[in-house]
Amino acid sequence: MKKKRCVIVGAAPIGDYERIKSKFSPDDYFIYCDGGLYHEERLGKAADLIIGDFDSHEMPDTDTEIIVLPHEKDDTDTFYAAKEAVKRGFDSVLLVGVIGGRLDHTLGNVAILLYLHSLGIRAEASDDFSDMCVVSEKTEYVDKKYSYFSLLNVTGTAEDITVRGALYDLDRAMITCEYPYGVSNEVKGDRAEISVGRGKLLLIKDI
Repeated sequence: MKKKRCVIVGAAPIGDYERIKSKFSPDDYFIYCDGGLYHEERLGKAADLIIGDFDSHEMPDTDTEIIVLPHEKDDTDTFYAAKEAVKRGFDSVLLVGVIGGRLDHTLGNVAILLYLHSLGIRAEASDDFSDMCVVSEKTEYVDKKYSYFSLLNVTGTAEDITVRGALYDLDRAMITCEYPYGVSNEVKGDRAEISVGRGKLLLIKDI
């Protein structure tokens, strides 16, 4: 049976392993990226593929497929893993262990969400505190289980933004990179509805 979603595990810190494990499905395909292998035992999911230049974890002695990358390269290990997920035909990707720790890697991993979104691939990143994805033309929903949600511009100007069912609704608004007024909104009823007419926003849903 073809596995439907690819889970990419990076080396960023994970504190709440139970929360991350609750995001997994039985038929997920797991790619561990170099130092992400430190999470393998705690996550309880064996690698289907291992990728890295092994500067933060020794290369394991295993029968699992391994792609060894050079130390000098344009792609990070995690970005290469995302490209490999695309190459192998996955239309949904979950990234864990990619937020926190080094800020440069965190921001680089947010760019992976944008990259996958540009290819029409559903992508989400989850950490101990939140789930995040990119919102553009397709309507997104925020369930009431989340305490807060934020809309941040990470690409330029986003326009015709509509938010319904929230403490702070918007009607054809604009959010720029320079003014983050979309931070810390709340769901009023069962769920909030978000749409973006032009541009892209990063939607962060806090538990």
